[in-house]
Amino acid sequence: MESRSNNLAGRRVLVIEDESLVMMLLEDSLGEVGCEIVGKASRSGEALEKASSLSFDVAILDVNLNGNQTLDVADCLAQRGIPFVFATGYGAAGLLSRFEGVPILQKPFQQHDLEAALRAALDRAT
Repeated sequence: MESRSNNLAGRRVLVIEDESLVMMLLEDSLGEVGCEIVGKASRSGEALEKASSLSFDVAILDVNLNGNQTLDVADCLAQRGIPFVFATGYGAAGLLSRFEGVPILQKPFQQHDLEAALRAALDRAT
């Protein structure tokens, strides 16, 4: 029997991403595994507002929104105890040590990469 963290169906997801094509891919991919997107943001202020106010199970957080790092959003998620995945085309080198162990979804990604990253984030939180 799968644990709740391994079953992605029904999970509520916040997606923070500024590239429209990547956002569309995430929407399609999340829909395929039965996740519900409860919020989307493409700008830092909007991302921080939604990260601090919405109710969701896990977040996908682009490390860089229009040239601005989203570490304040990551801090907010961590303070709320909500698991998240960093999405980046640059790798983990630029991330601070306090986020060591946060799953990284390397762009470009495949469906199985997204699923593995989400499961890792949810498993890490349990």
